[in-house]
Amino acid sequence: MSKEQLFDLVATAIILKEPFESGAKPRYLITQRSDDEETFPGLWTVPGGHLDAEDITAFPKQTEIYWYNCLERALRREVKEECNLKIKNIWYLTSLVRLKDDGHGSMVISFVADNAGGKVEIGEDMQDFAWVTYEEAKNYKLFDGILEEFYMIERKLAGECDVEWERIK
Repeated sequence: MSKEQLFDLVATAIILKEPFESGAKPRYLITQRSDDEETFPGLWTVPGGHLDAEDITAFPKQTEIYWYNCLERALRREVKEECNLKIKNIWYLTSLVRLKDDGHGSMVISFVADNAGGKVEIGEDMQDFAWVTYEEAKNYKLFDGILEEFYMIERKLAGECDVEWERIK
């Protein structure tokens, strides 16, 4: 990959069904990709998608030179398009990079957000959805790494600091 090549930027949302309460088991929204999808057909994932130019240029700059909240705006748009939900209280979880066979990369910024309303209605590129706990998620064929992201959230909500992604043994 050349130094000039940029990554596609993708934001994903791990949506908590209800705001976290101490002692409660958080429930996460997962969606199943259509069997007709070119990449990762039939796998379970979380909502998200690419940052589009319009997520930036269709809005005025907040300062003389910067646009703020671009990823959050793109994430809200993608979640609405993919599953008809609104989200709030968006916070950063982790980042990951994938290099495709052609050498082009995708950088994914993974966020956590609270459900802010709406009824789940999946888009045409999805075929099913479920609200699952961390333990229940183990029974689904998830994208690689998502179960570990759920575990990160569990640890953060339990009060751990400086939690980073690590493979579950």
